[in-house]
Amino acid sequence: METAAWILVIFLSTALFLFIVVGIVLLIKLIGFTKEAKKIVIQSQDIAEKADDIVGNVRDMTTVGGLVKHFVNAYTEAEVDKTTKSTKKGK
Repeated sequence: METAAWILVIFLSTALFLFIVVGIVLLIKLIGFTKEAKKIVIQSQDIAEKADDIVGNVRDMTTVGGLVKHFVNAYTEAEVDKTTKSTKKGK
């Protein structure tokens, strides 16, 4: 082979080696980034579910039906507490 051909082979081999090394490094970084993105998505889903629960609670406490339900539940719990205390005293 001529000298120019050897220089071309060495240059192309070096370029291919660098391309493969850079590709492997970028692939490893991409896998790490994907794992972090998955964690962020899971956390954001948890936050969205909690926000939905909070909105539901606020809605129940601000609507007339929700307020009535809250007071009825509190009243029935108080009545249950009174009856269980009186039955415990009677024993």
